[in-house]
Amino acid sequence: MTDEVLILRDGTIGRIRLNRPKAIHALTPGGRIDGADCKALGIATHYMPSEVIEGVKAKIIADPAAVESLLDAANAAPPLSKIEGQRADIDRLFASDRYEDILVALKADGSEWAEKQLSVLATKSPQTIKVALRQLTEGEAMNDFADNMRMEYRLACHAIRRPDFVEGVRAVIVDMDNTPNWVPSTPEAVTDDLVDSLFSALPAGKECSPLPETPALGV
Repeated sequence: MTDEVLILRDGTIGRIRLNRPKAIHALTPGGRIDGADCKALGIATHYMPSEVIEGVKAKIIADPAAVESLLDAANAAPPLSKIEGQRADIDRLFASDRYEDILVALKADGSEWAEKQLSVLATKSPQTIKVALRQLTEGEAMNDFADNMRMEYRLACHAIRRPDFVEGVRAVIVDMDNTPNWVPSTPEAVTDDLVDSLFSALPAGKECSPLPETPALGV
């Protein structure tokens, strides 16, 4: 049971523009950001403890037009954000968009927090992390939701054909040993050509069309 629930609004399913080092940090260690982090980063508009959620939901259902005032009335001060508490370290050590540079910076820092990040990163797929970093760069140039979904679909279609997808399923779901053997196994072995291939266009007629035209409906 979580002790917090986020209510997002105004299309926050789309891309959220964050401070770049914080976005990189959130992506690369594969950790979780909680409600306090989301509020601090501007992803969430409101924060409230879980025990009030059902009551707020019931009020919104009864009076949808009053959603803004209902959310404002239930809004509570979140606890200290872990990400905000590490702002200086994150901004300094996750400033690069190259995975190798981030690892070098963390190793050179040598602090307990940096060592923890390194230990977490060591368990993650180097391919997945490099793809996530590339996604930030690609996404920053996109202003259209459909373009973002097209990129995500391309990545999904290509990634499921790569060894790491099957290995991740095996390690976490099938054997549950949590000891995946990633291929490639090191960041250096994940070449630019490999990452480029995962972002490449799909064959004609296979691209995602998240907002298809519907002439019959006059759209």
